[in-house]
Amino acid sequence: MKKLSILILAIGLFSMISCKKDETKAVLSSTPGAPALTVPGGSAVVFLEANAATPLTFTWTSADYGAQIIPTYTLQMDKSGNNFADPSDLGVVNTLGTVTVITGDLNSKLLVLLFDPKITEALHMEFRVKTVVKDKEGVLLDSIKPVYSAVVAQTITPYYVPIVYPLLQVPGNYQTPNAWTPADSNYVVASVKSNGKYEGYINFPIANVEFKFTKGPSWDNNWGDTGANGTLDSGGDNIKEAEAGYYKLNVDLPGLTYTAVKTTWALIGDATPGGWNTDTPMTYDAANKVWTATVALTAAGLKFRANGAWDINFGDDGANGTLEYGGANIAVAAAGTYTVTLNLSNPVYKYKLVKN
Repeated sequence: MKKLSILILAIGLFSMISCKKDETKAVLSSTPGAPALTVPGGSAVVFLEANAATPLTFTWTSADYGAQIIPTYTLQMDKSGNNFADPSDLGVVNTLGTVTVITGDLNSKLLVLLFDPKITEALHMEFRVKTVVKDKEGVLLDSIKPVYSAVVAQTITPYYVPIVYPLLQVPGNYQTPNAWTPADSNYVVASVKSNGKYEGYINFPIANVEFKFTKGPSWDNNWGDTGANGTLDSGGDNIKEAEAGYYKLNVDLPGLTYTAVKTTWALIGDATPGGWNTDTPMTYDAANKVWTATVALTAAGLKFRANGAWDINFGDDGANGTLEYGGANIAVAAAGTYTVTLNLSNPVYKYKLVKN
């Protein structure tokens, strides 16, 4: 009986030691080894439309957590200088240390970063791999901080192709040189979310302007406003605005409503001469379809707003040069004289601050 008790005790001790060993094996390193990323193409590449279908393969070494686990890897991209404040995720994998991106798809992500997609220029981009650990149910383990690869810089020049959004044409008597031309793609409003709701900014250079909305470059499907009550009618009367100016047009096609608001634009903020109380006006450049101002700025923040009020204002939530309604203050890094440009002529609204 005594021998049996000793045997049971020995087995118990052995089991405890084994469990301790297993627990030790499961402890993750507090300083895990980061993955090392390799990007295709070298330090500078030029994309060509002819290679739109070509795959681009990004590779990296495995992160080392000091234990046999399978982390989740995310390949991220952002503009240089943004510190990955608003990165694009190019792919997520659990096993292979590779993500393949089609050239044309990556090109589309780059075009939206350009101030004017039709004028392509070299973009200074950065790539990294983010590594996180999840449990067996796929839930992120917050107690284990993400591990990042070293950032890899690459200069990429994209090629221009139209970014396709659902559009409504806006033909009218204001169009030059040919009035009432629905096929003129220079005058459109876009549905960025493809939800039947359209928006765009169009300059009406003449007073007593008249226009309609058409779906496609013909008169087959057109809407006007019979009764001038803000309700769209199929084949209805011309929509009329008495004053010339730069108009914000919104169309809710499912709801058959629209609005047309005349706007003038200005800068405001503690970076501007007038602070948060007084607008610094901008001037519309009809040839380039942008608003501009040359102004002395301090190292602080600013926003764009219309008509001296906060009903329509833009900031930049991601610090990426793309504007959002009511977005975050735009930071001015250093004091100086700047040329500030506001571009609302494309579906994705942009701005630039260039120190003179």
